[in-house]
Amino acid sequence: MKATLIFDTHAYVKKLKSVGFTEEQAEVQAEAMSSLIEEGLATKRDLRELELRLSIRLGTIMTAGVAAIAVLMKLFTH
Repeated sequence: MKATLIFDTHAYVKKLKSVGFTEEQAEVQAEAMSSLIEEGLATKRDLRELELRLSIRLGTIMTAGVAAIAVLMKLFTH
């Protein structure tokens, strides 16, 4: 499920027009900005999922490392 980010394109267009953009320029800019936000930004949920996956991966790597050290110690201490 993709989280929805709220970006008020109408307010953005009004701000751009107030500093000299034409209606067309402001609308194109707002559409481009909206697309970037929807496609490119990570949400808090995305970051939590990434953190969970990385934690699991790190735990697996650490467990494998400890197991490898235990095997090596057993082999070389006899």
